[in-house]
Amino acid sequence: MGVRHVEPYTEEWRRQPALYVSRVVEALGAEVADWWEGPCDPRAATILLTGGDALVWDEESGWRRGRYVSGDRETCTALADARYLGGGLLPRPERVPAAVVDARAGVGNSTAWRPCYRSYRHYRDGFDLALNSYLAYAGA
Repeated sequence: MGVRHVEPYTEEWRRQPALYVSRVVEALGAEVADWWEGPCDPRAATILLTGGDALVWDEESGWRRGRYVSGDRETCTALADARYLGGGLLPRPERVPAAVVDARAGVGNSTAWRPCYRSYRHYRDGFDLALNSYLAYAGA
């Protein structure tokens, strides 16, 4: 099987992170009230949690958690008291729930400092290939 690059800014490219985020949603289970893909540059997604918190993922800084303030599919999500969970851009989905528990308790690797693991402008840096691994999980 060869390496398959997805062309930037195509619909397939824009939707690529949704496969990963849907696995995180599955791992969080009943704690999820809703989730959506956000606007582009960088590609992002929001998971609205029960109780008023939200998780936001973007392709530069990974996951952050905070109190949901505003946002939807068309506008970036705003969080109050946001804390980054750490663990890189694509921590294993089954590890995200524990990172959320740690962040709520103020322990673990969470930080208010925004990490920058990559730039969304680097289209051929291998990140999209990592996202493609979730395509196999989806059965596509």
